Amino acid sequence: MWTCPKCGRSFNKEGQSHYCGKAPETIDDYINAQDEDIRDQLQKVREAIRDELPDATEKISWSMPTWWQGHNIIHFAAQKKHIGLYPGPEAVVFFAEKLDEYGFKYSKGSIQIPYSDDLPLDLISVIVAWCRDTGNHA
Repeated sequence: MWTCPKCGRSFNKEGQSHYCGKAPETIDDYINAQDEDIRDQLQKVREAIRDELPDATEKISWSMPTWWQGHNIIHFAAQKKHIGLYPGPEAVVFFAEKLDEYGFKYSKGSIQIPYSDDLPLDLISVIVAWCRDTGNHA
């Protein structure tokens, strides 16, 4: 059992990623609660998603920034070593070859974009547009 030194919550997994404290109410709250050195990257991901989904509602769902339009379209989250992009399992299957080209880790419904890499904003935009246009979503 591991206990987070910041919030005191206990987890089975040592160092488990989680959100400490009060859950954010807005995406601005979410980004501002993250370490200063990653906020700019998170804001760029937000802007890329927002550009593709101007009519979608931005909200927090599952404690993550989410875009909703009748259903959740896509989420992202700050993780310890990467930005998690959550477009849903169909998107990950469809873009697997491209994700391999970038060398990104991925699994059912999630893509890991390391903080150390240049953000592939063009790829993120294409994935978001695909989710919007096909109706496949998170």
